[in-house]
Amino acid sequence: MAHGTHDFEPDPRNESILINVNGTLVPRPEATVSVFDSGFMLGDGVWEGLRLHRGKIAFQEAHLDRLYEGAKAIAMDIGLTRDELVARLDATIDGNAMREADGVHIRLMVTRGIRSTPYQDPRVVISPATIVIIPEYKAPLPSTIETGIRLFTVHVRRGDPAVQDQKLNSHSKLNCIAACIQATQAGADEGLMLDPHGFVATCNSTHFFIVRKGEVWTSSGDYCLGGITRSNVIQVCREAGIPVFEKNFSLTDVYGAEEAFVTGTFAGVVPVTEVDGRHLTDGRGPMVERLQGLYKALMDRDVS
Repeated sequence: MAHGTHDFEPDPRNESILINVNGTLVPRPEATVSVFDSGFMLGDGVWEGLRLHRGKIAFQEAHLDRLYEGAKAIAMDIGLTRDELVARLDATIDGNAMREADGVHIRLMVTRGIRSTPYQDPRVVISPATIVIIPEYKAPLPSTIETGIRLFTVHVRRGDPAVQDQKLNSHSKLNCIAACIQATQAGADEGLMLDPHGFVATCNSTHFFIVRKGEVWTSSGDYCLGGITRSNVIQVCREAGIPVFEKNFSLTDVYGAEEAFVTGTFAGVVPVTEVDGRHLTDGRGPMVERLQGLYKALMDRDVS
């Protein structure tokens, strides 16, 4: 049974959460945006997935950097200063009494706002940016962290920056969705995606690493999102003296690896046990288990 890194046990508390829509906390069934909203109509916006850890948002500044840089890149005015946006996040967390809870995941979404008509040109936008914050009780399944996931290499490639820059965490995720669909239909948990040159790039919703002869390899980063967890894992490797390389490598290197894993804000470091039917490990190997501990320690330091 395919499950993926983002699976979780449904939590009945999520039925009564309050969602922040443009500064107002509203019950989940009443949380709506206009059919003319830029995000719904055209996928015109940027977003962040955030993790609450010990009552604080882990790696908050890095996430805000990426959000504001993405908005600037598409000439979109978020309409709030960083301090104002943080205050809105805090109001959402506290309004749901989540500060002391474990396993809270937050989706922060910013779109260009409401358009006067279905049209691409941003000059038809007639409102400030739409800002929606969805906090949920969501924790990764223990089985995902311990026994891992299986990947399938999909035909959908990570594109050239001149087509759609993968550095932008935009609402337009259709190529990743297509990759996810192909992997799921192949019976895998997530799709492994190649770059335009055939080298391994990333997965459809996480970043990919392999372990070979005591070294940790990940892609050059040229064709993937600037992952927060990805960069943090690279950091803890360097701090611990683990050789880590951002480089081009092929599926042949993957199939011959001793271990593999993926990273993401939601589940952290997750072992990969199989790629394209090639068995790598039974659950997490020694390097993955070590990195899970080092990453957890980094999170603890970040929020302390």
